Amino acid sequence: MLRFCPRFFFYTILFFVIEVLIAMYAYDDFLRPYVGDYLVVMLIYCALRTFIKANTLPVVIGVLLFAYLVEVLQYFRIVDRLGLSGNQLAKTVIGYGFEWLDMLAYTLGVITIILVEKGLANRK
Repeated sequence: MLRFCPRFFFYTILFFVIEVLIAMYAYDDFLRPYVGDYLVVMLIYCALRTFIKANTLPVVIGVLLFAYLVEVLQYFRIVDRLGLSGNQLAKTVIGYGFEWLDMLAYTLGVITIILVEKGLANRK
């Protein structure tokens, strides 16, 4: 069911700003590659929950499968195959290299979402 949830919209904007700041200013071997991937599933989840009223588990599973798909596409060099290898934005958004640790970061992000949502549900 469609709706607009201001709380999730706020978190979407917050995660988006954090992701942009990481992309613009973090050039290290941990924050940019792994924390960014950890947070991106939260960004996508919040963006979906801003407009879709649904149970947590189906949405979070969809987000995780989507993240895995993007990572697998990176393995097959989708940016090159689309002719976007010279486009820095495409390389940043889609990603450019497959890494198993990225899959772990996505998984940990999704587990965090589930735990937070469960904790919030228990408080109610």
